[in-house]
Amino acid sequence: LSPMELKNLTRVSEFFLLGLSDDLELQPLLLGLFLSMYLVAVLGNMLIILTVSSDSHLHTPMYFFLCNLSLADIGFISTTVPKMAVGILTHSRVISYGGCLTQMSFLILFACMDDLLLTVMAYDRFVAICHPLHYSAIMNLRLCCFLVLVSFFISLLDAQLHNLIVLQFTCFKEVNISNFFCGPSQLLHLACSDTITNNIVMYFVGAIFGGVPLAGIVGSYYKIVSSILRVPSIGGKYKAFSTCGSHLLIVCLFYGTGIGDYFGSALLPSPRKDVVASFMYSVVTPMLNPFIYSMRNRDIKSALWRLYS
Repeated sequence: LSPMELKNLTRVSEFFLLGLSDDLELQPLLLGLFLSMYLVAVLGNMLIILTVSSDSHLHTPMYFFLCNLSLADIGFISTTVPKMAVGILTHSRVISYGGCLTQMSFLILFACMDDLLLTVMAYDRFVAICHPLHYSAIMNLRLCCFLVLVSFFISLLDAQLHNLIVLQFTCFKEVNISNFFCGPSQLLHLACSDTITNNIVMYFVGAIFGGVPLAGIVGSYYKIVSSILRVPSIGGKYKAFSTCGSHLLIVCLFYGTGIGDYFGSALLPSPRKDVVASFMYSVVTPMLNPFIYSMRNRDIKSALWRLYS
């Protein structure tokens, strides 16, 4: 870029979200797909919250955290899909600079909330399996509320740190974002300032806020597996591990797609792969979470049946 072009892009007032496809014939199909997945995700997670809150048998720490996870998932998918749907309907892909930063902040807030709540749920399973006699005393209501509040404030801090990093960008190479939402990695690629330092700082922050909770989950499951292996009967082992199956599936799905979305663009730059990873991470994962819990959890299935009856 020439100095004049750089000067023109120094103060960017808006960006263009390129979305999944430029094909006009595909836009109605994409709109239908995204809106249907959004409705399934929101209704599925709301059903989980309604089921848990209406059934006294499910008023336990595990399901308290599950309700908060469902709330975070509703916020997570609501940050991206409605904006994209409005863009397709109005044939406008423009998002203001302030709107872009706001969307990125909420995206990171809810993603980090998911991340930390999954860690808290792993700790809950660790206490339930490794210290069953002291479970009620340890996982009391005060501690549960404290853990959720701490998760929220840490997520808020993570979102603000990413915001501060992006605000340091003095100019942008272009205004086209090759995705359907504003994410930190997308804005990082558009920056024309000291990208090496920005890369290091942003991915370091991402590694801290993603890696530390993951280490907590791995540590909890190491203790859980060690405890389960000491159970003499096969039936006892299966019963103990079955309570963790749904959570483990969601952890694999969340981290598998999340790492691909956040770090994949830095390791293997490919706009098409980035969009697919973002789609899996921000749309498919929140949609599948309620299904994974309701299909694999006997208590949830029983409560759903009672609610239906």
